Amino acid sequence: MTPHNHAKEGDYAEAVLLPGDPLRAKWIAETFFENPRLVNSVRNCLGYTGTWKGKPISVQASGMGQPSLSIYVHELINNYGAKTLIRVGTCGGLNAKVKVRDVILAQAASTDSSIVKGRFGAFNFAPIADFGLLRSAADKADAKGLKFHAGNMLSSDIFYHADGFAGYDKLPDHGVIGVEMEAAALYTLAARFGVKALTICTMTDCLITHEEISADARQTSLKDMVELALDVAVEA
Repeated sequence: MTPHNHAKEGDYAEAVLLPGDPLRAKWIAETFFENPRLVNSVRNCLGYTGTWKGKPISVQASGMGQPSLSIYVHELINNYGAKTLIRVGTCGGLNAKVKVRDVILAQAASTDSSIVKGRFGAFNFAPIADFGLLRSAADKADAKGLKFHAGNMLSSDIFYHADGFAGYDKLPDHGVIGVEMEAAALYTLAARFGVKALTICTMTDCLITHEEISADARQTSLKDMVELALDVAVEA
């Protein structure tokens, strides 16, 4: 047990999905898991364990932003033995070629966060996904007929940027295709502790075209993305 998690040793599977929203964690467990059971409810940051296609799997809400995710990921790895962590969430688009409902596989994660930059002094550490998970997700997305993009994601500490899209203007020119708030910290912690990590997001709004996904389409797209992540996680 930890100050943030009252699960017991062995309550989590080695493969864990990480949505930000606690209610999305609950939805994933109740929609996809066989025999889900609640293992954590501290601060209502819900965690569940069950099975997917007969194999053990867990889901743990991480909250919003890199500081919150870092707490849960650190403890999942060091207190509960997690070996494979896959963030499942939504992101904004920074490239007009990426359309709403498209899936983004975060091959790497740039960041403006000192939670990553402050660790490495003069060095610019490059947080990257586990290649095996990335390759598996791309292959499975192809097989499922999902439209996806693999590339560089921005993990920003700022949701309401004072300069709007202008605050990100150099990033699309260098291949950054989406923006969210957690992947860089996830990849950094995975590298530090020698485990596997991947971020899979559905693009729900574009900062360039201002196109947004409808509520119904969002739910359908999230279902496809979560099924993809589950298939990757249990075969890792």
